[in-house]
Amino acid sequence: MSSDNRQPQEPAAGGPEQLALIRETVRQAKVPKAKPRTWRGAALAKELPVARVLVNKGALHLDQYFDYAVPEELDADAQPGVRVRVRFGAGAHRVRDGRREGGGLIDGFLIERRADTDYGGALAALAYVVSPEPVLGPRLLTLARAVADRYAGSLADVLQLAIPPRNGRAEAKLSPEPPAPPAAPEAGSWVRYGRGAAFLEALAGGGAPRAVWTALPGPQWPDELARAVAATLASGRGALVVVPDGRRAARVDAALTALLGKGHHALLTAESGPEKRYGQWLAVRRGSVRAVVGTRAAMFAPVADLGLVAIWDDGDSSHSDENAPFPHVREVLELRAAHDACGFLLGSMSCTVEAAQLVASGWALPLTADREQVRAAAPLLRTVGDGELARDGAARAARLPSLAWQTVRDGLKTGPVLVQVPRRGYVPRLACERCRTPARCHHCAGPLEAGPERALACGWCGLGAPDWRCAGCGGTRLRASVVGARRTAEELGRAFPAVQVRTSGRDHVLDTVPGRPALVVSTPGAEPVAESGYAAALLLDGWAMLSRPDLRAGEDALRRWIDAASLVRPQSEGGTVVIVAEPTLRPVQALVRWDPAGHARRELADRAELSFPPVSRMASLTGRPEVIADFLATATLPPDAEVLGPVPVRTPDPRSPRRPGDPPVGEVWQRMLLRVPPGSGAALATALKAAQATRMARGGAEAVRIRIDPLDIG
Repeated sequence: MSSDNRQPQEPAAGGPEQLALIRETVRQAKVPKAKPRTWRGAALAKELPVARVLVNKGALHLDQYFDYAVPEELDADAQPGVRVRVRFGAGAHRVRDGRREGGGLIDGFLIERRADTDYGGALAALAYVVSPEPVLGPRLLTLARAVADRYAGSLADVLQLAIPPRNGRAEAKLSPEPPAPPAAPEAGSWVRYGRGAAFLEALAGGGAPRAVWTALPGPQWPDELARAVAATLASGRGALVVVPDGRRAARVDAALTALLGKGHHALLTAESGPEKRYGQWLAVRRGSVRAVVGTRAAMFAPVADLGLVAIWDDGDSSHSDENAPFPHVREVLELRAAHDACGFLLGSMSCTVEAAQLVASGWALPLTADREQVRAAAPLLRTVGDGELARDGAARAARLPSLAWQTVRDGLKTGPVLVQVPRRGYVPRLACERCRTPARCHHCAGPLEAGPERALACGWCGLGAPDWRCAGCGGTRLRASVVGARRTAEELGRAFPAVQVRTSGRDHVLDTVPGRPALVVSTPGAEPVAESGYAAALLLDGWAMLSRPDLRAGEDALRRWIDAASLVRPQSEGGTVVIVAEPTLRPVQALVRWDPAGHARRELADRAELSFPPVSRMASLTGRPEVIADFLATATLPPDAEVLGPVPVRTPDPRSPRRPGDPPVGEVWQRMLLRVPPGSGAALATALKAAQATRMARGGAEAVRIRIDPLDIG
């Protein structure tokens, strides 16, 4: 043992005062933290004395493996896949006794053990093995590398998303023995779909079917997902299901527990807490659990012998990670299905354009119900357009048309009524009541808002506008373009004073509501599930969702409407949905016909004509104008790449919390879009990654924010 590691002897016994003085002196002393040994002069491992390590540095110019010497004392624990600590950043001149020394301590993963190294200089030694638990297996490493290459990112960044932080207490616990495979389940409500029973049979028989599933409205989808998982487990293989949020994960978790009992699956969500979540993840890694249900980070769960990967509601923005390199769950699961030759299931009440493309290309088959089943499960859909609103005295006075009031009154006789509003808060945007010209600030042209005290003020500069007059027609009366959930709840509470009004939104999201009469006002995505379903639903201000300056506005609006309408009872039980939107618009027509797949096919055809994603591949570059210009000057883009832009990035409100990707306060950023035809996406990602690595290797160069296939392209 070296002198640095000797333990101090116990102090001689003395009186209580002397012992108290010693303890107080030791407590107040600034004792330096123990440093890992440098292993100077220590013998190396007799076999495979070189460890190839991936250091936890997300910089692209460091996206490679580094070789380290393995001291003999660490030989047993330094196995592929374990977490290690290494010294990084020491110069080649800092060599003593044939061993490089110095540099800062950094985390890493041991990738492999080797007999020799191709590095010509002296190697530093591993500082220590953090834990002998192997957490990075070959399949996960291959997947992470594929994701990093596809999204122009670094392997270290992907592994930060894929492997949860270590928890010593969870690691010390033993995982249980894996349960025996269950029996193949009955088809259940899958018989409502033309190929539903055959899909389950293929999974139970060890097959790898790929399907895009347009689910019928109603509460059955968690049970249907659970049966797909159970069929896969019956074949002796594993299954992975990724959902957008913890609420839906809890529903699938409950369905699996009811179908199979406890012990057959793990739940991986942020709500579980670090110790429990890491313990569940370890149980999956050790093979004790063969099925996983979780949110976004679960897309990398190390399920052994994977037989099925499934994603629910791929159009939800929660499936797109906000941390570099910004992978999307759908794309990652497609990679896993291809690499592991396993089944793939993309399910949703609606249908995205990307899902339609998977079907159009033949990569996946459609899994849909016939029109009779759709009509039997869907509620009655009714529309109210702008023309009817203009002629409706009740609508002019209270924003809700007469049809909506009647629907609410009838629905409250038998159960709860859902009211979906696009935004939360008090009148977020205002417009002229006469000509509907948006109300803007005379100083900076920002949008005017009405706060809780109904006082007008600019949403950008904050100046008040007590004497506002419309620039288009000279009118002085304002109309709420979009009325938020709280104000809608107030209006409905005054109209129905004897009925309970509940709200569900960003600050407080309800999971469920009782089946008794009540008004439930919710923002999109926060709708609670009602016992026995809602009697009726109102979808207000549909035009506001459709008028967003986004390529996905129509698709996203239809998805949110269908998700809300799916919570309503079928038409045969009196369920009715009223949408306040122009009935001739394509998304509204798709909702009335309950044909999300047809809407997605038409959207795909339109985008193909214009070379928009997903037919083409796109990347966005965001940063200061001079930084982007310098980046493009050094990048070797594919010859068929098209440069679009730049456009200014909207400056966030300094009073609001800063979100990932927002420019710093006071800086002006721009965004550039790069578009390539099908087949050139990999070349574009490689070129952008190489250019970013070159810039970072210079030292001091400002990085450009790169996002492959961004969700929002305007």
